Amino acid sequence: MQELNEGRTAQKARTRAMLLQSASLLMQQGKRPTVEEAADAVGISKRTAYRYFTSQDHMLADAALESLRPVFARVLETSRELSAPSDRLEALIKALNRLAPTYENELRVIVRSALDRAPDDAKHVGRPRGQRRIDWVAEVLAPLKPELPEDLYDRLAAALAAMIGFDIWVWLRDVGELPPQRVDDVMVWMGRTLVDATLREADERGLKS
Repeated sequence: MQELNEGRTAQKARTRAMLLQSASLLMQQGKRPTVEEAADAVGISKRTAYRYFTSQDHMLADAALESLRPVFARVLETSRELSAPSDRLEALIKALNRLAPTYENELRVIVRSALDRAPDDAKHVGRPRGQRRIDWVAEVLAPLKPELPEDLYDRLAAALAAMIGFDIWVWLRDVGELPPQRVDDVMVWMGRTLVDATLREADERGLKS
């Protein structure tokens, strides 16, 4: 029974990957494919495709995210070259923000899809999108994890995950009406302030090793 379940899980992952690849290829051709069009291109039925993607935006957002994965990997690699967590955070924020103008359409689709999707959407397959941002923060904070107590580390990680990413860039640009350099300055200041405040609290409580 376990082998059967594992086989079904693997098949679902392959089907989803085929749909995403199909959508990505069509997007590269300048198209905005529907779920049906992406499915038809790889011989998957419409009914099956909608088990994986509840809407066109849902599919396009995941396809855009998948196509940007190598770009995000390079951004993380850049931040790993630094040792201080605050410097790592600044490098990550600035690198992600530099991607925003180039991939703005795709990233806005991702944000819109995340807002439209219900929290308990059972049709979503794969890791929650926000989990990737948490992974980025874990990379940035890796040097601090052994030094901080669990409650302070977890609070800092949650706070940083909430203040980096394209959705924050959109708010600062669209609502805050800030120019790109000011967006960088504000986000870096927020991040450094959170890190410094956490380290100061750990020192005051005598908890930092």
